[in-house]
Amino acid sequence: MDQVTTLRRSADMQNSVAQGAEPVDFATLTDQPAFVALLEAIRARRDDIQTLRHVPRDIIDLMKAARIFRSATPTKFGGDAMAPHHFLKMVEKVGEADGSSAWVAAFGSANTYIAALPEEAQAVIYADGPDQVYAGGLYPLQEAERVEGGWKVSGRWKFASGCMGADWIGVGIIGNDAVVKASEGLPPEVLMAVAPACEIEIIETWDVMGMQGTGSHDTQVKDRFFADMWTCKRGTPGIFDEPLYRYPPLAYQAQVHAACNLGLARAALDLATEMSGGAKLMPGAPRLASRAYFRTGLAEGEAKLRAARAFYYEMAEKAWDELMAGDEVSLETNNLMRLSASHAARAAADTIQTCYRIVGMAAIAETHRMQRILRDCLVVTQHAALNDLTFEHAGAVLAGMPAPAGYP
Repeated sequence: MDQVTTLRRSADMQNSVAQGAEPVDFATLTDQPAFVALLEAIRARRDDIQTLRHVPRDIIDLMKAARIFRSATPTKFGGDAMAPHHFLKMVEKVGEADGSSAWVAAFGSANTYIAALPEEAQAVIYADGPDQVYAGGLYPLQEAERVEGGWKVSGRWKFASGCMGADWIGVGIIGNDAVVKASEGLPPEVLMAVAPACEIEIIETWDVMGMQGTGSHDTQVKDRFFADMWTCKRGTPGIFDEPLYRYPPLAYQAQVHAACNLGLARAALDLATEMSGGAKLMPGAPRLASRAYFRTGLAEGEAKLRAARAFYYEMAEKAWDELMAGDEVSLETNNLMRLSASHAARAAADTIQTCYRIVGMAAIAETHRMQRILRDCLVVTQHAALNDLTFEHAGAVLAGMPAPAGYP
């Protein structure tokens, strides 16, 4: 029996105990051999992931064994339907090992999207077990033709992160009545259409300055039929009555990406600390640890990261508490969730840039880990769920103005 099979069987045994008992949490999972093995493998394969431009299947299998991809699977199908603040800590921990791996692991949350599909479709998806990997590049939206029983679709989509290791892939479509609706001032109905990954063409286009290993390639279909059971409205809550599927999906998307930067910032601070007593390039120059600017930068970075992280998890936990009390997440909480995620991503990136600056010339090497951390973190802050527009919208809500369309 190979290592992955052994670890996965261990996870299945844990899950059988977890169902109907205490909810699965971060501390329980990260102490397990499967999660420890995952982190060790990622650290050993960082360069391979960068070169391949995607997380390889054997690492995806270890993520499955560590329960990354059942975190958002409904309990009906053997999943954990995990509280987001626990899952986010798992992503953050992976981010300490590698940014691209954390980004792909973050899509363990994406099964909240397919939880909106009809139950008959989900039964097919989870027929082989709860550890299913979903990837989706839903934009740009492609016009689809309505036909009997479903949709006929052709088009190409961007940014399908993790598609090289996915079991299922989603694409974004709008009906061929979109032009008519637009002329009437009505927004088009955005649908997500899902298919087995083997039936979606992947076009390798991912050549970027950071997060190179996420494999966020283009996807394409030509004249493909999607039955109605394989489509759902974009952003619709899951059909099962579990708190996770009432958690604000856009906020969760922002949070999982921000978690990558929190992990990267911790890695940068730890790396800077490791370098503080190292060899000196210039004869007679003091060690980094002996330099006032290094010590100040290290302390400021530590404080900035911990403060941003505290705000970030405070809001994730508050949202969950509201759901567990039987309420919907309030506008105030949802807004602060978005703000705290964008702030965490930015504060983490600022911390990483400080670390890059204070460690000196060694970090400019293409292969130096600090440079890779720097490039990865800058990609995170560019994501649409975390960019500067979030601060503008959050400020509007804080000022008592109406929430902008589509926000939070």
